[in-house]
Amino acid sequence: MKFDRNTVMGFVLLALLFLGMFWFNSKEQNRYLAEKHKTDEIKRIQDSTKRASDSIARFKNSPQTPTAQPMLTAADSAGFQQALQGTETTTTAENDLIKVVFTNKGGQPKLVELKKFKGPDSTDVKLGATDFDRINYTIAAAQNKTVSVDSLYFAPAEKTTAADGSTTVTYRARSAEGKEIVHQFVIHPNNYMVDFTITIDGAQQVIGGNTLNLTWQANAVQQQKDISYERGQSKIGYRFEGNFDNHTAIGGGSREFKSTVNWVAVKQQFFNYTLLAKNGFSSGNLIWSAPTDSSNIVAQATANMQLPLQNNKAELAFYYGPNDYTTLKQYHNDMEDMVDLGSGMFAFVKYINRFIILPAFNFFSKFTPNYGIAILLLTLLIRLIISPLTYSSYLSGAKMKVLRPEIEQLKIKTGGDQQAMSMEQMKLFREAGVNPLGGCIPALFQIPIFFALYSFFNSNVALRGQGFLWANDLSQYDSIFHIPFSVPLYGDHVSLFTITAVLTSFLISLYSMSMTPDQGNPVMKYMPYFFPFVLLFVFNKLPAGLTWYYTVSNLITLGLQFVIQTYIIDHDKILAKMEANRKKPKTKSKWAERMEQMQEQQKQVQQQRKK
Repeated sequence: MKFDRNTVMGFVLLALLFLGMFWFNSKEQNRYLAEKHKTDEIKRIQDSTKRASDSIARFKNSPQTPTAQPMLTAADSAGFQQALQGTETTTTAENDLIKVVFTNKGGQPKLVELKKFKGPDSTDVKLGATDFDRINYTIAAAQNKTVSVDSLYFAPAEKTTAADGSTTVTYRARSAEGKEIVHQFVIHPNNYMVDFTITIDGAQQVIGGNTLNLTWQANAVQQQKDISYERGQSKIGYRFEGNFDNHTAIGGGSREFKSTVNWVAVKQQFFNYTLLAKNGFSSGNLIWSAPTDSSNIVAQATANMQLPLQNNKAELAFYYGPNDYTTLKQYHNDMEDMVDLGSGMFAFVKYINRFIILPAFNFFSKFTPNYGIAILLLTLLIRLIISPLTYSSYLSGAKMKVLRPEIEQLKIKTGGDQQAMSMEQMKLFREAGVNPLGGCIPALFQIPIFFALYSFFNSNVALRGQGFLWANDLSQYDSIFHIPFSVPLYGDHVSLFTITAVLTSFLISLYSMSMTPDQGNPVMKYMPYFFPFVLLFVFNKLPAGLTWYYTVSNLITLGLQFVIQTYIIDHDKILAKMEANRKKPKTKSKWAERMEQMQEQQKQVQQQRKK
């Protein structure tokens, strides 16, 4: 690529787009940092409340105080009062993908382990495993007394296995009057979805109607080594009135629903857990936040949803699993939209990812277990696809090289008058049939591809935990050296793939500038060298898969530049063709006429100022 003025302006625009994108991604983080005091105060109150609740629980369960258990009266024995006392027991059910630990305390999942993925502690990734995580609703425990269902001790689990390999876990809580609450879970083979059915016998008496006021609380716990980056990638999603929507978790927020909601979800960078209503929630609200302290909580959400019962039943489901586009798409409810393959001002690039990059990557992954090699093959494919643009750019550069002697003569002729130089140069380009934007437009067309790859490598869970060369995990930045302090805008580590990407970008700039006429403007002259320096800060926290891709792409560019310029492009033939173009009658486009008029007006203004 040859850096005439318009080409350099293309690089300037590219740099501004990079910086603009990362500013856009970080502005929400700055906003939530400004609210840190408020969030910390809320957390302090919550911690205080939890400590008080824990103290009460320890007092009730203390084996040293058996006399603290009062004798139940007839009134205390009514309803579900007796279920308020008991001992917590757990039951485990699993398939090839997940292991779910259920508890009879509230009759619900206590934690879920993903067998195919490892957490920061090298054990299986655990979801829904904090004290905050729960499913809850209020019931009438006795006359004029209500309790939360998560405080009930259900009867020991009934566990059965069907002929198709699915496992059913059933919890029952029975009142003194014979009313019954049943929580039933079904784990299907090779599936991350867990079916959940609530059956309430005598719903009118137990919950006061045929609508269940359900509360779902979910914590997203750190699963990546850079929690600040993971928080930036985390979002709260839902499907409302048939349409998917999501919000960044940073800064917190809320959303009211006045009509049908299909599901609500907490999505972190590579995993999500989602609560689904098979017949839809009728209304509700969703509240979320992201801690600003040093805790390992990435995002936290509470959903208060209204769920109509049908024949005393509510059919729900939980999804505990990876943000894998293919996996989520099979559920046919837009959950795949949670995989951030392009969002915000760059939402259009998701189609590049869905229909080109993702299928190609999956295809190459079938032939090699090494994902670094798969990325290399993907890079070669992308460069092949954009090769017509690349050749056009190099051809434009070759024409500029041929015109270099004449451009140098124009500089002498105009005596340093930039306005006159610009007019004469435009005239020269038009006579020779050279498009001054020839080197810029191909570069601009590649911008969507870069942003598509940025989203792809940040959201592709298949790369998680996959090592290549010195990188332990292609889904996260590689680090060859830890800095004992944090450098502003850079971080506290040195990424070698970032360095190779920056160095190869710098070599491209050196090679290109060596073949480019001197623009005379120091800013334009040195901008191509500044751009790789910007990348050093932009790339340092990005996934190693992306910086490896960029390194390979740059090496291909260097090789192509040398081969095409040396062996493919015939400069004498180009010169002959340009001379032939000069002899042809020229017709000015309206754009060229306007440009000349503007330049002439500016020249006259400058001459008047000199007088």
